[in-house]
Amino acid sequence: MIEKIVNVFRVEDLRKKIVTTAILLLVYRIGFQIPVPGISSMRIAQVLDQIKSQSDAGGGLGQMLGLVSILSAGGLLSFGIFSLGIMPYISSSIIFSILGKVIPSIEKMVKEGSQGQKRMNQWMRWGTVPICLIQAIFVIEGIILSPEMWGGGQPLVDPADYVGFPGWIIGFYIPAVIALTAGSIFLMWLGEQITEYGIGNGISLLIMAGILAGMPNAVQELMNPVGLSNPEDAASQGVLKAAALLGLYLGVSLAVVYVTKGSRRIPVQYARMVRGRGVYGGQKHYMPLKVNQANVMPVIFAMSLLQFPNVIFSDGALDMPYLADVFGDQMGWVYNAIYIAMIFFFSFFWVQLMFQPAEMAKNMKEYGAFIPGIRPGKATSEFLDRVLIRLTLAGSFFLAGISLFPNILASGMNVSPMTASFLGGTSILIVVAVALDLVDRMNAQLMMRNYEGFMKGGGGQ
Repeated sequence: MIEKIVNVFRVEDLRKKIVTTAILLLVYRIGFQIPVPGISSMRIAQVLDQIKSQSDAGGGLGQMLGLVSILSAGGLLSFGIFSLGIMPYISSSIIFSILGKVIPSIEKMVKEGSQGQKRMNQWMRWGTVPICLIQAIFVIEGIILSPEMWGGGQPLVDPADYVGFPGWIIGFYIPAVIALTAGSIFLMWLGEQITEYGIGNGISLLIMAGILAGMPNAVQELMNPVGLSNPEDAASQGVLKAAALLGLYLGVSLAVVYVTKGSRRIPVQYARMVRGRGVYGGQKHYMPLKVNQANVMPVIFAMSLLQFPNVIFSDGALDMPYLADVFGDQMGWVYNAIYIAMIFFFSFFWVQLMFQPAEMAKNMKEYGAFIPGIRPGKATSEFLDRVLIRLTLAGSFFLAGISLFPNILASGMNVSPMTASFLGGTSILIVVAVALDLVDRMNAQLMMRNYEGFMKGGGGQ
């Protein structure tokens, strides 16, 4: 393994890509230290302590903000210019991806090749701007100016401080909206630069970097448990708990890698065609269908939708204490039953939307390909549909298990929800998927230059 790592830095082009990626990720982390203009760093620290206490106690706001921060590669909890992260761009990408499946004109444009994809990417970029503006206003109105959201007290910014010229709107509101929007657009540009000049998918690497940035705080919390009067007992218990969690992390990571790389290989045969004196086709290939086709999307949708009732019913928007208890108790059977049902629903919804068996069968028939023992056309479509349903069912069970694991761990080992989130749910799924993609790309670069790759067979096959 050491020799393979050394081989990475022997390749000049690959070495430059890695250094470029590291520098751009450093710029990404430095940006978190720049607060939104007009906000006091001391007041931010006070509010963060209140939000953290709410999150540890199961409060809806802290958990929702933590989830958004993980998914967006941003930091709503930092109240900096990168607070929105790249969630607006991700939202725009999801919207246009769905529109590309339901609107014929957009679907036709995507199928035009590279030119169509360029136009789609441009639409995604332009669609990011209004989403940024809307989310920036939400952050200012719903978080920065709403002290009741985190238990009362003074807001992060008091409009009374902006009496006179230039006034509240020009002095703070508009500059704050512009700063948040510009920060998100800059992160989108940064991710594209990593994709073009670095190695790996830039947007995914930003999200992974945001997740891994929270690990030092989680380790520090484990090594310094509270509630024990004897410092030696606290230290020994922290070390034992950290060692146990490390073992669990390696085990869960191995399981996630196994399922993520798992696929059902469908044999595909190409018909023989005679062109002049040459005979073409006849080769046998395989169509890999992944076990977890939807990846992390069902978990993201399910967690996002379940966080809103918790915030609405528990933070004073509506007076429904029973529903607040139901959606606030993440160990309750009602909450977990709804959570699992939503994961299964979104798994099948996403797979059926993005992978259409009828279209796949049509394309195979047009190119003279068929599955041995299955007639082309409708029979092939029905066969692929049955296979996708079974694979999606298996993938849904996996996603449900990996999503419930942090809740079980937090209750069984008495660790904070934020610490437990690194061992399941969206965090580990995103980190493992991005790491595997990064290794595959580096492996491909090494194999092209006759170096031995990280994995036998190369390319992650």
